Formats: sequence, C-alpha cells, structure tokens
Amino acid sequence: MPLSRRALVCALAASSFALAAAPAQAQSVKIGIVGPFSGPFAHYGALFKAAAEAYVAGQGGKLGGREVELIYRDTGGPNPAQTKSLVQELIVKDKVDYLGGFVFTPNALAVAPLIQQSQTPTVIFNAATSSITEKSDYFVRTGYTLWQVTVPLARWAAKQNIARVVTAVTDYGPGLDAEAAFKSEFARQGGTVVESIRMPIATTDFNPFVQRIKASGAQAVYTFLPGGPPNLGFIKAYNENGLAKSGVRFLGTAETDEFDLQKFGDSAVGLTTAFHYSGAHDSAANKAFVAALKKQDPGAAANYASVGAWDGMHVIQKMIEATGGRKDGPKAIATARTLQWESPRGPVRIDGKTRHITQDVYLRQVEKVGGVLVNKEVESFGPQVDHGLAQ
Repeated sequence: MPLSRRALVCALAASSFALAAAPAQAQSVKIGIVGPFSGPFAHYGALFKAAAEAYVAGQGGKLGGREVELIYRDTGGPNPAQTKSLVQELIVKDKVDYLGGFVFTPNALAVAPLIQQSQTPTVIFNAATSSITEKSDYFVRTGYTLWQVTVPLARWAAKQNIARVVTAVTDYGPGLDAEAAFKSEFARQGGTVVESIRMPIATTDFNPFVQRIKASGAQAVYTFLPGGPPNLGFIKAYNENGLAKSGVRFLGTAETDEFDLQKFGDSAVGLTTAFHYSGAHDSAANKAFVAALKKQDPGAAANYASVGAWDGMHVIQKMIEATGGRKDGPKAIATARTLQWESPRGPVRIDGKTRHITQDVYLRQVEKVGGVLVNKEVESFGPQVDHGLAQ
C-alpha cells in the first residue's frame, strides 16, 4: 500500500534509501514468467516476453493501477527439477505475487506442490495436459488442452468418411493426452485407429515413423508434436515420403504454428488442423493484438504461445484489481473463476470449476494469401470445454 505522508516523512528522516525503496516495494506487483529462453524452444520464452510486455504497455505500463515488475526465468526446455528450483527461488527470494508461463507439462506438474503451499496464483500460458489444473487450486489456464482441440477434430474426421487413422504423437504428457482424445472420440464416432505410434521427444529423424504410417493403409494421420523443430521435421518427412501425394490426410493441432509456417513453403498448403487460435482470425480484438505485438517486437509471431501470454496477463490484471494489489491467493483465484472477455481468439471464459479456459475451436486449412501462408479458419466448432477433465 502507498505510504502515508507521516510515514513517508519518517522514512525520509531515517534514510534516503528508505525514501527510494519503500514506495516501490509498496506499490509494485511482481510477476514471475517461467519458460524456455534458451535452447531449441527459446522462441516460446521470447513470445511470452513480447506478449506480456505488449499487454502491460497497452495498459499504460501498469496493471490495476500498480507498477509491475516482470521477472523472467529460463527453464531451457523440459526440465522439471530445474523448473522447481527456479520457481522456489521466485516465491521465496523474489517474493513474486503471481506466476505465469510454462510451456512443458512436466515442468508445470513439478511446481504444483510449491504453488499450492504458497497460494501463488499461477497462469498456465501453454502447457496442454488436462490434469495440470487438478494438481493445484491456484492454477488457471489461458492456453488450451489437447483434449479440447482434438475431440472436435475427431468428430469432423468421422463426418468426412475417414474410417481408418494412424495416431503419431510425441511420447510425453500432452502427446498421450492427444492420442487418448483422438482414439476415444474417433471410436465413439465409428472410426478405427489402426496403429498408435509414440515418438521419443528427442526425435530428429521422422522418416521411420512416417514410413510406418504409409504402410498402415490408413486414410489419415493424426499427429501431435511439441512445436518448433519437430514440426518442421515431421511435415518434411510426411511430404518427402509421399503421404500427401498418396492421399493420406494430415490432421493436427499446432503443427502449422505461425512461428514456423512460412518455413514450410508451399508443401504446407492444404494441411488441416483444429485449433483455438489463428493469426488470421478476423476480429477487431485480434487486429489490435497483432499490432500491439508487432510494435513491441517486430519479429514476434501472433500464435498460440503469444495469445496465451496476452490473455494470461489479462487474467493477472483482473486478479490484481480484485485484490487491490495485495497478495491474496484465494481472493485472486475466486475472481479468476468468474472471468469472461473478448480475446484475440474470440469469446472466452474461465470455467468456474476447472479453472480452464472455455473457447471456440476452429477447423483450419493452410492457404496462401497474397504470397503468405496463413491458417485459414474454415469452420467453427463453437465453444469447447476441456473434454479431458470431463472424462
């Protein structure tokens, strides 16, 4: 809280340091943002940073009338032990009021006990395994889950008379969620998953897996990859092994991410995904988001990572407003449970029970518009809950 005039006079008399430090400590809100800022997945950290700072700048440099200090910590990639150590430091040493970020599910799960014990409101910008929000009462998610975007895709595939599919996923939490979501819903719709392939997270050569897909006789492959280099590697192998030419349809989620999309070239045209956001989403809110992001960092991509961070900062702002800038985890989370707003992705709300974002999911196809590849939204599946938590 701001110092009273009398207290300020006393502080000034005591020392010039107190005059400089006390008001800042009383007024600022500390937000720790955790993600990979180095290594092969460093683009996630850069996008979190660009979106968070763009959001704060758009609010005049303050959230809820309070000065904000953003503190970044680099996990380097999937590293639960290091992430736990970094978050403990943020809570104990830096005394953060809020936490945000988290790209990888194992990292988010590793810090759940710390979050629960410290009652630190923590907004998951990206990590996409359904069970995360069940591990602490202080987790809120503004990203997505694989169940949320995969279930409507499986229903759509069945309606297209696709009867035989191979699932090919990266072998860790979100990939297993993706596999389970597609298999269970596709079976409910009368389809058959003829083979389920799990690829190690360190995979760089996707040719052997793609050759298995081609030999399976499937009409389509549903895949999940963790973003970045794996997307490029898998889709390259998909094309070079002739799957597209032989009519094996590509079904995915984030694999045609805007961060990498132009790198694919024309071979990406026609790839089909179901997802909650496209940089080409046609709305005033999205145009404002894209402009703000580019102003903050001209190289930043308007994609699922940056929109997750942007909306995450909106949730943090509303929690700060509700608590008057004081550290009050239970009150902050109670507020988060009631939120709904117009996001760059469309209308969204936080589910009061699961603390997970409910949002529209779109069928997207890669098209070339004005010489640039875009994820064209061709159909909306309407608002989707986290189907994984409904199981």
